[in-house]
Amino acid sequence: MKATFFAATALALTLAAPAFAQTRGPGGEAPTPTTDLKLDADEIAKLKGEHATAALLWHTSSDFVNAVTAGATDTFATLGMKVVAETDAGFDPAKQQSDIATVLAKKPNAILALPLDPVTSAAAFRPAVAAGVKIVLLSNVPAGFTYGKDYVAIVTDDLFAMGSHAADAMATAIGGKGHIGYIFHDAAYYVTNQRDQSFKKTIETKYPDIKIVESQGITAPDQGEKVAQAMLLKHPDLDGIYVTWAEPAEGVLSALRQAGNRHVKIVTLDLSEPLALDMVKGGNVAAIVADQAYALGAGMATAAGYGVLGKAAPPFLVAPVLTVTKANVEQGYQQSLHRAAPDSVVKALKGG
Repeated sequence: MKATFFAATALALTLAAPAFAQTRGPGGEAPTPTTDLKLDADEIAKLKGEHATAALLWHTSSDFVNAVTAGATDTFATLGMKVVAETDAGFDPAKQQSDIATVLAKKPNAILALPLDPVTSAAAFRPAVAAGVKIVLLSNVPAGFTYGKDYVAIVTDDLFAMGSHAADAMATAIGGKGHIGYIFHDAAYYVTNQRDQSFKKTIETKYPDIKIVESQGITAPDQGEKVAQAMLLKHPDLDGIYVTWAEPAEGVLSALRQAGNRHVKIVTLDLSEPLALDMVKGGNVAAIVADQAYALGAGMATAAGYGVLGKAAPPFLVAPVLTVTKANVEQGYQQSLHRAAPDSVVKALKGG
């Protein structure tokens, strides 16, 4: 998910992720593509006859959340399910608990949510489980919750694919050889852990002429600039830097600009207007690997339909990813966030 979520490390799941050859869920679940979810005409007709309702309990508001919401609401419309509530917890677990109580008064059949804190969320969502509400989770799972009993499915990015796409993009950017820095998320959170580990593993196994000469962890997004400055002092001949997500990558870009360094290429994850603008202007940013947030929402809504119908959904679902470069940045914004690229980026593309 997004940079602001990763910044809330204390609220993240405290599940370390071992290195996998594919994306795995927080409990090691094997992935199923969201595109595998199918409801036939008879099932959709049955859903429409149920006049089922849904609520969206989000952790924050952002372009990402807007895109997930769009994918969910569009899909719910095709399933005949009405969205009766949408909330924004502002990264506050207490507010999320209050939101759940408020939403339950509307008696939704399904809830889509990203639980902020595994412990407090476990207590907060129990009344929804007790009421028979079908819960579909985005990335996180409350502590002690059981698939098929307490929730329908977890939906998230194809984490391994995001990391491996980033490695391929880095190799392309530096011509398949050179020295790079590796800035990873130094916290036990399976989403960032798997993305970072996949990048490292792909570089080490697929690109023998690319060497990771410096690795540094960060625990907060504002550490990117200082870490990059230290890397550049120690390794002035760096060809590229991988950064765990967009917000700290903005700090890395700042460090490179302060040093007058136009050589080092940045590859990171998740769309960012400052990074996209630098990329289209031919700056340090070579590529941004993004999730398809609209597809995440569509998958969550379809899984909710499964739940209402009493049909078992796969426990861990992953949405597709894409690599965004200058060549496809406008299409990338549409495909990922279901919105136009920022005006500044479009203007720069046109030479403005």
